[in-house]
This record gives sequence, C-alpha cells and structure tokens, in this order.
Amino acid sequence: MGTAAASTTCTTCPYCGVGCGILATPGPDGVAIAGDPKHPANLGRLCSKGSALGETLSLDGRVLAPRLNGRDTGWDTAIGLVAERFRAAIETHGPDSVAFYVSGQLLTEDYYVANKLMKGFIGSANIDTNSRLCMASSVAGHKRAFGSDTVPGTYEDLEQADLIVLVGSNLAWCHPVLYQRIAAAKAERPEMKVVNIDPRRTATSDLSDMHLALRPGTDVALFNGLLDRINAQGAVDCEFVTAHVSEFPEALESARRGDPTVTGLTHKELKAFYDLWIRTEKVVTVYSQGVNQSTSGTDKVNAILNCHLATGRIGEPGMGPFSVTGQPNAMGGRETGGLANMLAAHLELTDPTHRAAVQAFWKSGPVACKPGLKAVDLFDACARGRIKALWVMSTNPAVSMPDANRVRDAIAACDFVVVSDIFPDTDTAKLADVILPATAWGEKSGTVTNSDRTISRQRPFLPAPGQARPDWQIICDVASAMGWPDAFNFRTPCEIFREHAVLSGVAGALGRDFDISGLADISDHEYEALEPVRWPVTATRSGGRFFGDGRFFTPNGRARMLPVQHRPLAQPTTKQHPFRLNTGRIRDHWHTMTRTARTPRLSQHMAEPYVEIHPSDAERLEIAAADLVRVASDHGAMIARALITDRTAPGEIFAPMHWTSSWASDGRVDVTVPANTDPVSGQPELKGAAVSLEPLRPVWYAFVASRYEPAIGALPGLAYWARAVTQTGWRAELAGDIAPVCWESHARLLLGATPADETVSLIDKATGRARIVVSSGGTPLGAVFIDRSPVQVARSHVIAGLLELPAEALLAGRTSADQPDPGAIVCSCMSVGANTIARAVGEHGLGSVEAIGEATGAGTSCGSCRPELRAFLLPETVKLAAE
Repeated sequence: MGTAAASTTCTTCPYCGVGCGILATPGPDGVAIAGDPKHPANLGRLCSKGSALGETLSLDGRVLAPRLNGRDTGWDTAIGLVAERFRAAIETHGPDSVAFYVSGQLLTEDYYVANKLMKGFIGSANIDTNSRLCMASSVAGHKRAFGSDTVPGTYEDLEQADLIVLVGSNLAWCHPVLYQRIAAAKAERPEMKVVNIDPRRTATSDLSDMHLALRPGTDVALFNGLLDRINAQGAVDCEFVTAHVSEFPEALESARRGDPTVTGLTHKELKAFYDLWIRTEKVVTVYSQGVNQSTSGTDKVNAILNCHLATGRIGEPGMGPFSVTGQPNAMGGRETGGLANMLAAHLELTDPTHRAAVQAFWKSGPVACKPGLKAVDLFDACARGRIKALWVMSTNPAVSMPDANRVRDAIAACDFVVVSDIFPDTDTAKLADVILPATAWGEKSGTVTNSDRTISRQRPFLPAPGQARPDWQIICDVASAMGWPDAFNFRTPCEIFREHAVLSGVAGALGRDFDISGLADISDHEYEALEPVRWPVTATRSGGRFFGDGRFFTPNGRARMLPVQHRPLAQPTTKQHPFRLNTGRIRDHWHTMTRTARTPRLSQHMAEPYVEIHPSDAERLEIAAADLVRVASDHGAMIARALITDRTAPGEIFAPMHWTSSWASDGRVDVTVPANTDPVSGQPELKGAAVSLEPLRPVWYAFVASRYEPAIGALPGLAYWARAVTQTGWRAELAGDIAPVCWESHARLLLGATPADETVSLIDKATGRARIVVSSGGTPLGAVFIDRSPVQVARSHVIAGLLELPAEALLAGRTSADQPDPGAIVCSCMSVGANTIARAVGEHGLGSVEAIGEATGAGTSCGSCRPELRAFLLPETVKLAAE
C-alpha cells in the first residue's frame, strides 16, 4: 500500500483487533486522521477512538529519557542495570525467577524478540501477555478442537452470512467497524438475521432481530442445547462428521445431559433461536469477552465450535465460528509465542521436536520445556517473592488484572521492576525501579495481525521524541548486555520480520497452520511498501479460509468435539454480596485510558466511572439517578456514579474497566474482582464477581470547570473525585464528607487563584448551594458549583462558557433562551448533545437516523453513536430529553 501521497502515511489503528487502516497526514495544525478506503478491514470506516487519534499525540507528560528511581539517566546506565539485575537473579535463583509481562499493544517484531529472549536464551517460559485477559480461552478452545490456534474465517464472512450470532460481544462499542460492516450488509440484505446473546441489552442489541438475555455464565448450557437440537432435527452433517470429526458421540451425550433452561430463557426463546440457527446454513457465530473471560471460557468456546463442527458449517463463505480479538496485535502475540504456554510460530512448547527445531533455528541454549506462569500466577509469584525481577511492557496490570490491589502490592514488593511505556504516571509505572521510554503509535514501525489473520504495517509518521526507543530495540539492547549480542543483532524491524517469517516456514514444514514463509525473502523496500496480507502466505497459498476441506492440525487430522458441561460461575452471590458484577468497555475509551483520556472529545460521552443498576434494585436501595454508589467485594471497593437503566437485569450491575487512579479516586473496577481463572486457559473471570452495592451519602457534591488542572487535594474531607480534560481545560466531579467553612477560599485554592484574581459567588447556607466563579482580568479561570445532592447544572454550557461568557453569566450555570443547552454528548465526533437531538426529532418529526444526521450532524462521521441515535426516534425518549 505504501504512501498514498507525499505527506500521508498508511498505517494501522492501535486500538481493537479489527485492525483498521489509517491515513495519517501531519500538518501545521496537527495530524489529520482518516480511514484508509483501500484497507480490507475497514474500507475507510473508523470509530470514534480511531477518528480522534490525531488528538492523542501530544508529548505532554511523556517520559522522554530512561528513569532510575524517579530520576532521568542515560540509556547505557539503564540498560546496564536492567541486564545486571536480571542476570544476577538468574544466576542466584534460576531462570524461573524472572518474568516478562507484555502486551497486545506491542508490534509483532517487539513480541518476537521478547519471546526469543525469554524462552530461547534465558530459558524460562515466564513471559505472558495481557492477551491472557482477552483471548486465552479462545486459543485453548481452538487448540483442543482444531489442534492449532486457527481462526477459520474472514471478515468477508460477516457480509456473506445469512445469520450472524453475536455471543458475549458488544460489537457496536467494542469493535464498531465490524458492527458497521454488519449493519451495512443488513441494510443491503434485510433478510439477513442477527441474534445478540448477552445478559445486558447493549448498543449491539439495536441491530438484532433477537436478543437473548441469558443468565451470566450459562453459554455452555445454551449451545449444548443447540447441539442436542441439531441432532434431534437431523441437521448433523453426517458425511463431514464421519470423515473429519472425532468424539461426536461423547460431545452429543454430554449435551443431552444438560439443561438449557438454566440460561433463564423461556422455551419459546430457546426454540426460536435453535430453529433459526438450524435452518440457516450460512451462519457465523461471533464471540468475544463475554465468552472468554470466564472460569468456563474454554468450554464455552468448544460448545460453540461443537455446533459448527457437527453441521460442517466451517471454513466456507459465510459460515463458521469467529473469535474477535480485543487488542490490535493480540494475534501477532499468539503467532510469536507471547503466551506462557506457547512457542513461536504456533509451535508447541511441550513437544520435544518443536523445541529442538526452534533451538536449532535460534542457535540458543535449551528452549524452555514447560509452560511458564500465566498472568494471575505470575503476579501471585511476585507477591510470594518467587519472581525477583519483572519487566512490564506497554500495559498496566495494576489496573487491569483481577484483584488489582493485590497485583499492585505484588509489583511493589518485587525486588526489581522495569516498565517500558510512554507515560510515567500509570498505576504500574509508578511502581517501577526503572522506566524505559518507548516510542508510541505514530513513531513505531512494524506489523500487527488482526482478528481475521490480516498482517498490516504500522508505519511511523512522527520522529521518536527525546530518547525514546522502539520496544524491539530496547529488548535487543538488554539481551546484548546480558551476553547474547549475536542473536539479537537486529538493526531494523524488517530484519526481525524476516527471521519470524523464516521460522514460520520451519513450523509449516512440521505441519503447523501459521506459515508466512512466502515473505521470508522480503526486501527492506518491500517491507516498507507491504500491503495488508492475510496468512498463510507460502509459495502455494495466500490467505483464504481454514477447514472447509476437513483437514485439521490434530495428530489424526480430524477435528475434535469436546464433551462439555455447564458449570456455575466460580463465585456465588451471597447475602453479603448479592449482586453479579459485569465489567467491560465503553464506546469512546480504551483499556486504562493512557491514550484516550488525553483527548477532550472522547471524554464527552462518559466523563467518569459509572455503574448500571436496574430500576427495581435502585428503588429498593434508595439510589437515585446520578447518586454515588460503592461497589464492594472481599477484595476491594470502587465508587462510581449510578446510571439507572433496565439494560441490566435485576440483581446484575455493569461497570466499565477503564478508570485508573490518574482519573478517579476509586474507579478501578478490577479491585473488586477475584482472581478466579479457567482451569484450561488461565483466563480470569472478569464478568462474574459477587459484590455488594450501597449508596454513598456525602455531605456535599461539586462540579468544577477550570481552565487549568484543578488542585483537587485542596478540598478537605474528599470522599470521591473524577476528572477529565475538556476543550477549554478540565472538568471534575467531587464529593466530600466535611463541608469547608468557607467555600470561596477553597474554590480559589481549587482553581489556582492568585490574590489579584476576582471572585463572584452566590452562596445559600440554608440549602448548602454555592456557585463560585474566579476570574483573572475579567476572564474566568473556572467555576465551582456545590450542592447537598448531585449538582444539576448545564455542564457542556459551563465548560464552553469558560472561553465565551463573563463571570456573571457563567454563574447562572444554565443557558439562556437563545442559547439552548445541548445536553449530554451523544455524538463525540461532532459534539452533538442529547437535547439537541431530541429537539430536532420533536420539532421536525425526524423519522430516521439519517434524518437526525442531516439535521444535527450526529452519526455522520464514524457512526459509532448510531445505535444510540435510534433511541431518540422513540417518543418516550424525546419526551424524557425535553423534560
């Protein structure tokens, strides 16, 4: 694909596993971002996060030099220390005393050298990745059924299917471009059906013809029931099963023993789904974290695969199981052996022939012969003192891991901790002895592999700032300093890619699925110009689907159906912890917000942590909309804003995973989640914690809009805070248990006022309400609104007013008749609020999402908000917004 124009670079998005192509054009006003219309993953489409990438490239807050114990140092000193401490730990305590924890944010070339160093030269398999939290159950399920970690289908199957079943996947928010592709296909072929299987009613449900709100964790029972019904209705492809599948009788007998009604679905719902699935040959079952993040995640995957294998609906256009990955290079990590139980090039760590082949290829010492510590066990080993030196690369486990407080303490307790990252203020980086400054998206060069096996180039269009270095170079520098310079004498990422491709040819010769040996002789120029290509890439084959020919990668060449049974969630609810907590992503933020929190646009939609609560539970607990609530387990507690909605079932709550200690006082949801894992995959159950829920009753609440970062610590008795950047500076939500004696003086401290700055205020001591504006030379520095209940103020108006309004007008906290309040932002790309949309629908009788777009601009850019826009076409939504 190369370069589209002299100043435009074709690269790949660094967010989810869709792997969208990006056109990045640096200019005097920043970097313009557009979707690449030639990229096969997105065909020019982007989501809100991808569209806002140009706003995340500021160097503010970046770590630009190696840091040792908080002080800048040189690379020679930092590399020397890291090598010395790792070497000393290995010499004293053995190779299993050190560990790497890496990330799907790394490029394939980074992953390759990290895995080569740990498994081939250090001689331990203690390298695991945050993909363990994402797709490990899918990997395990694939390997059990297919003999390899192979995704059979392609994105084109989503358009060619007559039925798409989305299981545990809020595609509209988590993989928006795939959602847009399905929506476009359904609009072109209205006879296409979509089923959404999810305990919550999500934005994805908007597209579905059928939403099955099953009980959390009961997917195995649902698909076992489907397998039983497939057999009963004579829908088994006997020819395919006889020729190509093992253990069908055992899987069917296990399915017969199950009870699909444990899903909580009615017989009518079950029959409708089963009949639709069975009578539709071209069916694709798309699954994601709702399946994987479970103590029975691997069995859930195999229950789905069983149904496709029994019917032969696999590896053909428009049919098959489809695992969509959470991270941009989760697949690249799997290909290079980034998981603790895998070897490079999809080779098996426990197979002596495979180990010998890799050892001979790398010219290393004995390759690690047993699986290393998986993520949860790895940090448990840190806590127990078994890991003496830990290197965390491009991820934030102190927030994202289950039992996050214990993980944070375990990292802090480790003798020596290295973090490679771009910011020094993540929860994990704050615990490091050494911080190594890595290059960021826009500065990195290499490849990534998306969910349908397409390899794309990530190209730099910005120079590396300060002393920042690519991750692969940092790893190679440490490896050389540890004594292996010849094995890591790579000068460019292309050289690493070539070695990776050659090794894949070794794997291909051993009968493995992953083989890109057709790229083994790629020149530097060809690498720079490499267009997206789907593996395998060999002398005889490029891309395509797997398993339509009935050939699998098991020892006998036959797929294996697994006899699986429903198991309840690991942690039962109790009288003390009666609520089931589901966690996940939201539309406009990514993982732990290291990147997305730095652009105002992406914080407009959801500016603070929240918890979805069913109205009946809220009424019983006397929780009102916008109250603060405390969610707690035996492991920890979080505080968040109450969002009352029937999207969740009674007894179930949902909270996003994104907030960290940098952006909220108590927003880390994973502190409440126990570290229960799937016994096969080691993947944690992040969607099934048992928790308590109670209202927080602070004495005061406050909303702050400020030109500069507010000094939140200036307020006494602070019980809660959450902050976000805005177009005019900062916003913050606060609550406290002790009311200040003088609100004006504390507001001035909060807003960083000087003695010369003016204060205008309205304070009602009887009601506890106060409104304070501090100005400098007639220009507002900020405004503080205080109340004894959650503050009601036109937030968007106040934020914008910092640049437009005099202090007296800002003090009102609401818009005038000729300047209506836009309301909470729905469309982040175009900054269109709920009130604006509702007024347009009501006043003009708009009847479609397209008409809303024409009238307001909402939904006309990335389209990620279109599911929410459809809700405004309902009369009750318009009425509610108008009120």
